[in-house]
Amino acid sequence: MNKTVLRACLVVALSTALFLSHLANATQVTVEQWDIFQVELEGPKTGNPFVDVRFSAVFENASKKIEVPGFYDGNGKYIVRFMPDMVGQWRYETLSNRWPLTGKRGTFDVNRASKNNHGPVQVHNTYHFAYADGTSYKQIGTTIYNWLDTPIEVQQQTLQTLATSPFNKARMLLTQQPTPYRNKFQPALWPYQGKPPYDWDFTRFNPDFFRHYEKRIGQLRDMGIEADVILFNPYGKFGFNSMDEVNDELYVRYVVARFTAYRNIWWSVANEYDFVRTKTDEDWDRIGQLIQKIDPYNHLRSIHNGKLLFNHNKPWITHVSMQNGVAVQSPGAAEIYRDVYRKPVVYDEIKYEGDAKFRWADLSAQELVHRFWAGTIAGTYVGHGDYFNIEGEDTWTSFGGKLTGNSSPRLAFLRDIMQQGPKDGIDPIDKWQNPDIGGVAGEYYLFYFGHEKPQDWTFSLYKQGISDGMRFKVDIIDTWDMTITPVEGEFVTQKFDNYQYTDAKQRVVKLPGKSGIAIRVTNLDVNANKTKANELIDPNVH
Repeated sequence: MNKTVLRACLVVALSTALFLSHLANATQVTVEQWDIFQVELEGPKTGNPFVDVRFSAVFENASKKIEVPGFYDGNGKYIVRFMPDMVGQWRYETLSNRWPLTGKRGTFDVNRASKNNHGPVQVHNTYHFAYADGTSYKQIGTTIYNWLDTPIEVQQQTLQTLATSPFNKARMLLTQQPTPYRNKFQPALWPYQGKPPYDWDFTRFNPDFFRHYEKRIGQLRDMGIEADVILFNPYGKFGFNSMDEVNDELYVRYVVARFTAYRNIWWSVANEYDFVRTKTDEDWDRIGQLIQKIDPYNHLRSIHNGKLLFNHNKPWITHVSMQNGVAVQSPGAAEIYRDVYRKPVVYDEIKYEGDAKFRWADLSAQELVHRFWAGTIAGTYVGHGDYFNIEGEDTWTSFGGKLTGNSSPRLAFLRDIMQQGPKDGIDPIDKWQNPDIGGVAGEYYLFYFGHEKPQDWTFSLYKQGISDGMRFKVDIIDTWDMTITPVEGEFVTQKFDNYQYTDAKQRVVKLPGKSGIAIRVTNLDVNANKTKANELIDPNVH
């Protein structure tokens, strides 16, 4: 080969290499673990794409393969969203019954999750929750049913309120609810094409509505707030709860395809399911199983009751969503549902703090905070509501905006206590004799006196996990004034009888003689060992 030919070959090879390198760099996409990778394609607009076109994509890496449903976003645009749970390179291929949408391939890289991205929340330790990366999740939820139907300025105010609140979960309706406040405005967007109140085409969705909804889901995610999306409710007078089985399935499939890649999604099949007279338990079971089948990420799923309890033992139900204001008046009663269902129990509705004429919205802030503490001691979780009549309009729980009640800072205080407590959650310790004690036997105890006003407390621990000579510290917690007062000195255990250990010096702790007092008892040796172990972990490694 002469030099001219050789030189030409080298030029061609170099040019080809540079071109391929440029192409790879131009098309290579990176996404964060548990974030959203999105594929958009142009496809058919004719007919009814919501019904006629099937569209999905298969994603795989070196160890797993998963098919993810896609959806029609209007104007000939088809989208599939993927939430990768593993770092490294992934590849995908689209599937469809339309040629322009099938067989499209690509690759992308997944980087390790950033500091505030812990992945989706999952069931942990039977009765509790944790993020996918193992970080504990201690639920302090609130309810803002219709906040996405309000004027934009009210929605912005809601986000500002949430940003400074203790709430890390928000329950919200997907379809609209008429209320007295509705006289001041009408929703700007509806989920279906058509006209309110009843002229809907249940086979054609309104992509603008869903784009707006998922924008707010993303904003909640970025604030560390789980979006507990309620799919069906009994309140709407717009026909959305009267769809037939075919349209129910079309609706559920569309919603799941659009929202499921958001890591902060929880599915609530219905609010007060038994008040929806158009559906049976078999219908709810069918819908719940459908969500379980088509959600590739197994997000948390529940169904919320009115008067009748659903069978929460159903396999598709991941946790109990309970409406019961009586059960959380004492830890002993709140704990019962744990024994029945052996799943996490979230008292999403316990009545609301408010001054309304309704019996479900007249709790004082003190009583709502008390119920949160009672539920926490019982090893369950509790939800908040704020419903005050101001200028004739109902407030936070219906439409967001600003909080009126006084419980929120006390719930922030409780959340801090929970975060400082056992990583795997608080469990009842001696429910037969002392149901007002929760924690981890031998390590951590919360004694809650509720409405009682004791003047003192004698150090005493149930025998489980205790032996002679264990060292503990004691703090007095005022749940209303939000103070923590350490008790001076150490408490060293000594066996008192077959069931109790007391302090070797028989020390008595003086209390302030008011309601809402708790005592925190922590094992000094266990705490020191855990602190030392944590110091050995590189804080820069996530």
